[in-house]
Amino acid sequence: MSRRPEPAQDQDPVREHLSPAHALEIDPLIEDPDTRIVVCCGSGGVGKTTTAAALGLRAAERGRKVVVLTIDPARRLAQSMGIDSLDNTPRRVKGIDDSAGGELHAMMLDMKRTFDEIVEAHADPERAAAILNNPFYQSLSAGFAGTQEYMAMEKLGQLRSRDEWDLIVVDTPPSRSALDFLDAPKRLGSFLDGKLIRVLLAPAKVGGRAGMKFLNVGMSVMTGALGKVLGGQLLRDVQTFVAAMDSMFGGFRTRADATYKLLQAPGTAFLVVAAPERDALREAAYFVERLAAEDMPLAGLVLNRVHGSGAGRLSAERALAAAENLEESRIVDQPDGKAGLRNSPDTYGSSESPARNVTDGGSPATEDVDGAAPEDEPTATDGERSVERLTAGLLRLHAERMQLLARERRTRDRFTALHPEVAMTEVAALPGDVHDLAGLRDIGERLATGHAELSGTS
Repeated sequence: MSRRPEPAQDQDPVREHLSPAHALEIDPLIEDPDTRIVVCCGSGGVGKTTTAAALGLRAAERGRKVVVLTIDPARRLAQSMGIDSLDNTPRRVKGIDDSAGGELHAMMLDMKRTFDEIVEAHADPERAAAILNNPFYQSLSAGFAGTQEYMAMEKLGQLRSRDEWDLIVVDTPPSRSALDFLDAPKRLGSFLDGKLIRVLLAPAKVGGRAGMKFLNVGMSVMTGALGKVLGGQLLRDVQTFVAAMDSMFGGFRTRADATYKLLQAPGTAFLVVAAPERDALREAAYFVERLAAEDMPLAGLVLNRVHGSGAGRLSAERALAAAENLEESRIVDQPDGKAGLRNSPDTYGSSESPARNVTDGGSPATEDVDGAAPEDEPTATDGERSVERLTAGLLRLHAERMQLLARERRTRDRFTALHPEVAMTEVAALPGDVHDLAGLRDIGERLATGHAELSGTS
């Protein structure tokens, strides 16, 4: 007789739903006309690009004019939106449900082109040409640490100043630390408008050998900050660059400060994206604390790629025990047990000899009318053993899934214990990557409902 499950197991013991107090409401956030910027941030590889695209699609299909700015070089966003390629210009996405009057546009940051646009917008044509052709500028615009993050903020400022979009969704750069995104505007702004620049400007103002000696001191600092910049004309290139950019340095600082204030504005909402893993949630916790310290508006946390099970009431322990019971029964019941058959009561009570009634395979034999033994046929026992082996394997796989769910829940609960004020939504893990608008729409639905159980079975 099967035993009824214990009461505690009638409630899903592994994947507990988030309490209403902790639930992040996505739809009210993206439908609110006061929400003008949503920034998706977090450590690398947690699904920021997909999350940003899904949010943009969902907002557009609810009537808002949306642009998604991605910094992902893998071009997955373009593929999922049915666009051949993305560049520094917003491109409209076709195939969305625009019955509510919304639009969806997408673009991928070209960091060097954005830097070039800044130069062209803030310098006369002759000076701009001198800067753009300068070898040192070309190295700076393509590879200076923090340039990508800074240019992402520059592009965000440009899009917001045009006031053309109801909502701008930003996918932050895949940097080693999510904190780089907040530091970059100040870091690059300080570099271009700081003591180092004044040091490099001094030779042009002082002149002579003393000035060149002063420049050499500045270059020792410069090489430490920028790394290797090749070419025999390095000093001359730097001096030419600094002289040409002299009138623009203050503008970098001003725009960096303006962008930073834009991030702090009430119309901006930060979404921290993380996976239910220890390192990803640790990084998310650091970012949450940093946002609070910088007085920036945190909307909540998206816990991405959460696993679920359609058989949550069967615990890992019970599944393993059942698998072991099936495997133990196979050890006892083996097909080569001739001795057991010879010593069975049926054999002792028969007048037939054992050799006549038992085949080489250990199974009872019969004769046809011609006295010839029929060919061996598959027995029911063989089929039962195959089913038992398959069932035991499935039970062990289920146990592994339930153990994974338990680890994810413990990791999530540690985060919520440290940051009970942070609202959260869960997104179920998918069997593969998202490749089209239907997949993004599905992700958006999961973001809005916040139920990891949508993933289905284990």
